[in-house]
Amino acid sequence: MTWDEINWPVLERLREGFLHGGAAAGVYWKSAEDLANYDFTYGERIGWKWDAVLRELELRHWQPAPGASVFDWGCGSGIAARRVIAHFGAETFSGLTVWDHSTIAVDFASSVARNQFPSLQVAPATPRDFTDASPIGLLVISHVLNELSPAALADLERVVARAESVLWVEPGTSVVSRQLGAIRDRLINAFHVIAPCTHALPCPALAPENERHWCHFFAPPPAGIFADSNWVKFGQRAGIDLRSLPYAFLALDRRPRETLADGWSRIIGRPEHFKPYARFLNCDATGLAELTLPKRAAPALFKELERTRAPLVYRWTRAAAQVVGGESLAQINSPAE
Repeated sequence: MTWDEINWPVLERLREGFLHGGAAAGVYWKSAEDLANYDFTYGERIGWKWDAVLRELELRHWQPAPGASVFDWGCGSGIAARRVIAHFGAETFSGLTVWDHSTIAVDFASSVARNQFPSLQVAPATPRDFTDASPIGLLVISHVLNELSPAALADLERVVARAESVLWVEPGTSVVSRQLGAIRDRLINAFHVIAPCTHALPCPALAPENERHWCHFFAPPPAGIFADSNWVKFGQRAGIDLRSLPYAFLALDRRPRETLADGWSRIIGRPEHFKPYARFLNCDATGLAELTLPKRAAPALFKELERTRAPLVYRWTRAAAQVVGGESLAQINSPAE
């Protein structure tokens, strides 16, 4: 698909459904054209969120198990699984299984994946995939929580219980993020938490005193997107701020692995910058804390926090709630070129 082929009425109908709850009412894909238009625009923005998650997993030196099968649950257009497979390489995986409550989506996601990865075995899920107790290699879940009834969520959690690894990305809203955090806490005894957390303790954002907070992050859009007239037009027509890509995510693995040493933190949301200092919400093994970084204390770190596109994983030097220095995981643990 190209920008000249975009069907704007289709995108507007889909957008109305997403905004006003139509997505939770049942199947909303009417044709393969719906999915193609979605995949090229809204789906691509979801792909940018997955790109940010995959960069963070690479930074933390996580890889899927060699030969793992991928199960894309609630595939939609299949953008999530395609981003994962492209990032790690199709040769890493033994196959891709896709499932969605829409058979139109399953057909579309299967077809596009076969075209992109001709050497990979791609198949739609069968009833046996839900009745068989065999393990799932890598379970991929993307933007589904706000569409699930309690019964459907229970079904999904039974699928999660069979997975060896789980990559799960959701919108960065308070309600959905806190729901994902509650799921995380139900799973921490069965899985190792790979990201975004730097600890394996219960999520501190769910503590009663932190009710106003939620675990979310912002993916950087591709460089040059604001100079692309097609994306600018799309943002204006869809009422979307192209600069804002909030997301929540969870990466889990049953395999034993080295975790980050004590002292590492993850910044929640994005730092606020003022002339003399920066302020941000910090999460680590001690809980959530609002920290400040005076510009004069560490000018280079202050500037880095304002400009970096890397995941905000840091080890601070602190004086109480004031940061006086620190280092980023991106600086000391960058993926090999």
